[in-house]
Amino acid sequence: MTATDAEAWLRAWDSHGLHRTGTAGDRASADWLARQAASLGAAVAIETFGLSRVDPVSCWIECNGDRIEGVPVFDSPPTGPDGITGPLAVVPLSPWSVYTPDYQAMRRASDRAGIVIVCQAAEPGLGLLNAERFRKPYGCPVLHVAEMPRSEPVRMVSFYRRVPAEARNVVVTIPGLDRSRRPVVVMTPRSSWWHSTSERGGGLVCWLETLRALLTRPPMADVVLTANSGHELGHLGLDAFLERRPGWDRPDGAIWVHYGANIGAAGGQLSIQSADPALREAMRQALITAGQPADAMAPETQVPNGETRDIYLAGGRYVTLVGNNRLFHLPRDRWPHAVDVPAIERVAAGAASMVRALAG
Repeated sequence: MTATDAEAWLRAWDSHGLHRTGTAGDRASADWLARQAASLGAAVAIETFGLSRVDPVSCWIECNGDRIEGVPVFDSPPTGPDGITGPLAVVPLSPWSVYTPDYQAMRRASDRAGIVIVCQAAEPGLGLLNAERFRKPYGCPVLHVAEMPRSEPVRMVSFYRRVPAEARNVVVTIPGLDRSRRPVVVMTPRSSWWHSTSERGGGLVCWLETLRALLTRPPMADVVLTANSGHELGHLGLDAFLERRPGWDRPDGAIWVHYGANIGAAGGQLSIQSADPALREAMRQALITAGQPADAMAPETQVPNGETRDIYLAGGRYVTLVGNNRLFHLPRDRWPHAVDVPAIERVAAGAASMVRALAG
């Protein structure tokens, strides 16, 4: 891979607009990725799934006559168009809070008419929380805002409509020479709240470079590469992928390589997560050889976030690359300032070599 390839892929991703599941930007990114994969010589499949998309209509809080615009929490119920008047809870939370054990408990136990989440990202802005229960909204209406209100909110409007929509997973299957071997799945999310150029772009570069490496010589094991929509909505795309491949997330199923969030984010650090010592070590050595060692090795007992949490909970084998990012879930996560292109190139080269070795 050359710097020109990585830059072109990242620029294209950034140009699609917002990548929310089932929207125009999501469809544009699916079409673009399918074209890129086909240009490398792959036979590409588009696997669709349906959803009831959230389209915000009127979303704000009122404080002493001032309005602060917001964004709904996508797994909370809407208000009516006139909104609700207190009592309202005001809670500062970061995007990572959705993965803590207290978050759902707070949502379910609240005795308030509504909750206002004040986004607490590393930088100011609407650092939205993922909707882990998107198909089954729960609790009271909840709205994100970017700033702490100066006085107690007296009204909250979180009015949205549900619209039937379709989303797409981009899937490439490379048949192996030894069909008795366990398949290898190379997965990366392909949807997000905003442009999310460093959040998702590095994983997509790794995905494309891995595909290119696998097409140069047939692997021994079947390899399936999937770039899924539905990430921010409780991993809808992974659910759809597994519905077509039951049991692949279990201990005797596939081996999963997950290119997670923030790979090569500017100023970020990269970690390897896996409960499998062999997979951990293989990825660690591959990144060292590529000149971009991981900054951290997560404890084997650490429960991962994102899609590999689902694989972990099912008992499956996985290894994940994931980074941190000051612009995580923020609108400012854009090309070019958000990404470290040389770091992404090196990680992609190392990860691709690890997958080729894993698949034989």
